[in-house]
Amino acid sequence: MTQILTPQLTEHPFAQYVRILGKGPKGSRSFTEEEAFAAMGMVLRGELEPVQLGAFLLLLRVKSETPEELAGFARAVRSHIRLPEQPMSVDLDWSSYAGKRRNLPWFVLSILLLNSYGIRIFMHGTEGHTSGRIYTRNVLQALGLPVCNNWEQVSNAIEQGGFAYMPLETLCPELQQVIDLRNTLGVRSPVHSLVRLMNPLNAPHVIQSIFHPAYQPVHQLAGKLLGYTNVSVIKGDGGEIERNPDNPLQVRAVLGDELVEEEWPPLFERRHLKPASLELDGLIGLWRGTQSDEYGERAATSTAAIVLKQMGKANTQQEALDLASQLWRQRDKNRL
Repeated sequence: MTQILTPQLTEHPFAQYVRILGKGPKGSRSFTEEEAFAAMGMVLRGELEPVQLGAFLLLLRVKSETPEELAGFARAVRSHIRLPEQPMSVDLDWSSYAGKRRNLPWFVLSILLLNSYGIRIFMHGTEGHTSGRIYTRNVLQALGLPVCNNWEQVSNAIEQGGFAYMPLETLCPELQQVIDLRNTLGVRSPVHSLVRLMNPLNAPHVIQSIFHPAYQPVHQLAGKLLGYTNVSVIKGDGGEIERNPDNPLQVRAVLGDELVEEEWPPLFERRHLKPASLELDGLIGLWRGTQSDEYGERAATSTAAIVLKQMGKANTQQEALDLASQLWRQRDKNRL
């Protein structure tokens, strides 16, 4: 009898990474840092099929990312991004990927205060992945603050005003394409986490915000694995780097080789009501001194205070709050 053999099929190179995550409750496991690096490298180079990308993202979403996985993913992105030919000096990496829904983006005023103290900030972010939110790029453009489409523009903006924002679609379009799958898949992906860890210009100080508290220690440990020696992670308002002064705030940090935890007490005895609508005129009016908003002022100054203490500009929380308040009183009201 003639034996009919099935032709030997060649397995796709990315299949091994789907198998690691999806081999059932007993056979599956998390990636090592090196496996995460290799897998994300293939994603960035487009060396996989669309169905594999969907499986990869959803399997990670179901199990949640480990510090090792986030560190490996971030390392792959850092090695993939095309950096400027001339090294660029910035002091602080600030990521903005959540958008605001309940309050105005008071953290934009925090950035202006820190700039006035000589702190150079590089911000990267994206928008539009979740409806009903105010996104940073739109706010910056409305306020006349620099949104940059190349590294020359970033360099000029940092030199002139101490601040530059680059959209993710410019910084790493491959990651933007993955984030754009948010409304197709129906859930966030690990890219929403790893972008906060990129620090593409190797700033000596990194601040991050998470929305879900369980991710705070994961980001702290991932920062340590990446070799960051000065990084703070907070649960910011709406997921942005902005303190809600009505609530206590836990800061998890990496300082040198040490993991540090610190709690900042609330600044008000009673919670403030959320505004009925979000109008940028309120943000501009508060900065110019034509309107008052005690919540907005304290959100802006206390967020700046966290950075000032992280960067060693103040030794205690109260010293940092006092310095931020001083910067507020001395602010250039004509900048906006």
